[in-house]
Amino acid sequence: MQDVSIDRDYIARVLKALLEIPSPSGMTDAIVGHVTRELEALDIPFELTRRGAIRADLVGERHTPDRAIVTHLDTLGAMVKGFLPSGRLEILPVGTWSARFAEGARVTVISDEDRRVRGTILPGKASGHVYNEEVDSQAIGWDNVELRLDERVSSEAEARSLGINVGDMISIDPGTEFLPNGFINSRHLDDKAGVAALLAAARAVKREGISLPIDCHLLFTITEEVGVGASHVLHGDVAEMVSIDNGTIAPGQYTSEYGVTISMMDSSGPFDWHLTRQLLDVCRRQRIEHARDVFRYYRSDAAAALEAGNDIRTALVCFALDASHGYERTHMDSLVCVARLLAGYMQCPPLFARDESPLGPLGDFPRTEGEIAGR
Repeated sequence: MQDVSIDRDYIARVLKALLEIPSPSGMTDAIVGHVTRELEALDIPFELTRRGAIRADLVGERHTPDRAIVTHLDTLGAMVKGFLPSGRLEILPVGTWSARFAEGARVTVISDEDRRVRGTILPGKASGHVYNEEVDSQAIGWDNVELRLDERVSSEAEARSLGINVGDMISIDPGTEFLPNGFINSRHLDDKAGVAALLAAARAVKREGISLPIDCHLLFTITEEVGVGASHVLHGDVAEMVSIDNGTIAPGQYTSEYGVTISMMDSSGPFDWHLTRQLLDVCRRQRIEHARDVFRYYRSDAAAALEAGNDIRTALVCFALDASHGYERTHMDSLVCVARLLAGYMQCPPLFARDESPLGPLGDFPRTEGEIAGR
């Protein structure tokens, strides 16, 4: 197995471009187009599903059964729920996130005709000069925020005259900042940081001319934040799938802030015993900084794939993320570690094939690459 060199500048360039493209669930055409152009530049063939997700292919020596690595292009966002008498908008979240992190956000309302109106999400009682201590005592929730449009509107009719309708999408400004010390602050790092790491891993494998033992499909889903994710994007011959998502930095968690984290279980249950330990083995042999963690209030593309009835082994690889689904922060070192692990995983022999017996009992798990290949 070859430990590839990951281009940090490439990750930064790709991630910055991704973060600049609004892509809340339900409005992902622009970012899908951007990623397909990047795949073309890397000379990686791809196709689009009927719904617009991306299936790309790194061809290996063996074509079936094969593996997949999945990440998602969609982000959190909001939608116009209705109009207030003042001309401000009622809104609801797209995806699961707290209104606490919506307050003060700069946003764009995108109409059916692609007219874009700027605005700010504010609590209903936003001015201390008017509401005094009620500014601090008002409840936090989506029923208690409103969207102030940066237009001359003071009634529902005037707001509608801008072309705004119930159901219009609202994209949330990312507020991105790359720091010289490697820290990256932005909304929507979940999962655009994972997308950048996957593309960097694929680029390194292609650039260094590494021969893969089996086909590896790179999947980019568009509805993970609303729970659908990889339910519809898999090839029928995929036997094992690694999902990329965020590992949360918080008290009581064991996520590696500057390395890669292997999730052993999330709210949908344990991940595949053999596949997770194969990933841990790659980390050990490649000397990739890593940790294990368990997430109680979390699910990923892997859960959607299994719930759709796919008979596959799944695992979850995580980059570090502080304040997930809020004002997020990661570090470039963590993204590089994720990319190195993915490039190593692409080179691993399959855990088992259709014409072979499955692996033995847990105590007989092969620990080395040679042992895996000898099964």
